[in-house]
Amino acid sequence: MFLIDMFNKKTVMPSTETALPGRDTPLETAETHFVNGKPLKDPYPEGLQVAYLGMGCFWGAERLFWKMPGVYVTSVGYAGGITPNPTYHETTTGMTGHAEVVKVVFDPSVVSYRQLLKVFFEEHDPTQGMRQGNDIGTTYRSVLYTTTPEQAAEAQQGLDAFQAALDQAGRGTRITTEIAPIEDFYYAEDYHQQYLAKNPGGYCGLRGTGVSCPVA
Repeated sequence: MFLIDMFNKKTVMPSTETALPGRDTPLETAETHFVNGKPLKDPYPEGLQVAYLGMGCFWGAERLFWKMPGVYVTSVGYAGGITPNPTYHETTTGMTGHAEVVKVVFDPSVVSYRQLLKVFFEEHDPTQGMRQGNDIGTTYRSVLYTTTPEQAAEAQQGLDAFQAALDQAGRGTRITTEIAPIEDFYYAEDYHQQYLAKNPGGYCGLRGTGVSCPVA
């Protein structure tokens, strides 16, 4: 019974009344990208855009994006929740409401948001609800937090296109990806930033469906 209660608690979004209180001050984190040395936080060079994508554990997801041509810098953090300035351990309880996300700062003249979406949909399974593989909880849900109306429209178009591709492949599953405008983003602790560059043998639970996403 205890394990069932813990599972339910981690997979149900908290309310404003039940969420953890958090704190007023941001967590300490890295100032520069471990791989390319660029500043993690704004201001960024003129003409760049920002996207927020959550596809389960952010360690492996971030590595996918920092390797893409046209991506200026990446970082990881927490978004879509209630608790202000949450810690990693607080988010994993399911009592903050946040998802683990990658913040991607990119040059749209080199790589388009649609190309980011193609990687997003193909490199994880967006049909699993409050989990990703063996990682269970609200923090591991599939999310796209948008920064412009254009991103919101393209995100929905990408979801519809990938759902059609899954249907054509006979998968019989529905995409659960949450699409919403970004509200708050909280940088994760220093050791999470570019984790797999610092720990090349570290955990990466990303598993795609094997279905191609026809959006780019």
